[in-house]
Amino acid sequence: MNSNDQSTGQNAYLKELNALFIPFNEMENLDRIVEAIGDADMVLLGEASHGTSDFYRVRAELSKRLITSKGFNIIGVEGDWPAAYRLNRYVKGKAGADSSAAEALGDFTRWPTWMWANTEIRDFAEWLKAHNAASHGNGSERQKVGFYGIDMYSLWESMEAVIGYLEKTRSPQLEQARMTYACFEPYSRDHQTYGIAAGLLSESCEDEVVELLKQMRSRRMAHPGSEEELSAEVNMLVTSSSEAYYRTMVRGGPQSWNVRDRHMVESLKRIMSYYGSSAKAIVWEHNTHIGDARATDMAQEGMVNVGQLLREDPEQRVFAVGFGTYQGEVLAGSAWGDPVEKMTVPPGQPGSWEDYMHRAGGGVDGMVILSEASSVFQTVIGHRAIGVVYDPNHEQFGNYVPSSMKDRYDAFVHLDRTTALHPLPILRPVAEKV
Repeated sequence: MNSNDQSTGQNAYLKELNALFIPFNEMENLDRIVEAIGDADMVLLGEASHGTSDFYRVRAELSKRLITSKGFNIIGVEGDWPAAYRLNRYVKGKAGADSSAAEALGDFTRWPTWMWANTEIRDFAEWLKAHNAASHGNGSERQKVGFYGIDMYSLWESMEAVIGYLEKTRSPQLEQARMTYACFEPYSRDHQTYGIAAGLLSESCEDEVVELLKQMRSRRMAHPGSEEELSAEVNMLVTSSSEAYYRTMVRGGPQSWNVRDRHMVESLKRIMSYYGSSAKAIVWEHNTHIGDARATDMAQEGMVNVGQLLREDPEQRVFAVGFGTYQGEVLAGSAWGDPVEKMTVPPGQPGSWEDYMHRAGGGVDGMVILSEASSVFQTVIGHRAIGVVYDPNHEQFGNYVPSSMKDRYDAFVHLDRTTALHPLPILRPVAEKV
């Protein structure tokens, strides 16, 4: 394409974006997205980073509207099941739950702790608890809005939770569970050590995990029951998926990523199965998970993601909303495990999606309903993604994902200048895992 053709294409792109851009201020016009969501029973809310306050704040407001106006009753997040389930107990007002949302976030001790242990989630959780008490105070567990972690990094915590549940219920699967946990003990709760032993030295616990998973599945089918049993079932799924993830991670390639995203989809479907015909889920994850992988260069690498897998399922009615910013602040680490820092997010690269949204809105916050856009928005454009590890000085070399925006999302929320998350101190470990 010569420079004149390229300039013409950019002008057409920006012209239509100008026409589609819907400004909003302090959450006004969010009902336009609610209207576009229609009868979807699964709404995916993304984020361009894991450390931006504005993404959490707007997702919370949009989630509240979906809960109150459309009956959504599940919040699934890119977090560990055991830590999130402690918060779930709080928002549902279960016996023995913590006395505040801040306390209930106390198990989010795994780096990056700021991703869920922050004031934005604390405030949203307090709203969820109040809503559940006012709307479903005497209702069943399935009537109340739940908060669940659908990720799979909690190998040891989930295995311990499974054993605790089987001990409590005097289950015949307890002996197999103890054998499975004993297989992991030599690795001292170190994922990398296990990954090397399993992936490179063929010293894995795969057989033990598969056998326990099989037994747990048969019991679940025979004895459908409480949310505590759902928790044990998902913790067992986490153990299986996490074992496979660390076993494949050391070999490189797309397989470990695919294990993780397939796990998140399976966890979500099990939660929805528990809620039954009334299940309607909102998912909070990074754009790289909720935006359809087929609309990016991920597909060329053999990678799938949550957005793609759910859209491919004919039984699901899915609506995906991407989130991004032109410039601002973010919490991140300079390297994995490093102390969290407040970093500056530079202006979007010229010609990127962030640059175009900034120009279309004249520097104000707004949104675009991409499901109503023309094929112009199938043009591939760079779209920024910031992880928990970030270097603002080098983002142009790897932080822009080539994307067909119309194919990746159904709508997009642009927050022009954003601020960093507000992390909470981890108050205390949970006394008893259930």
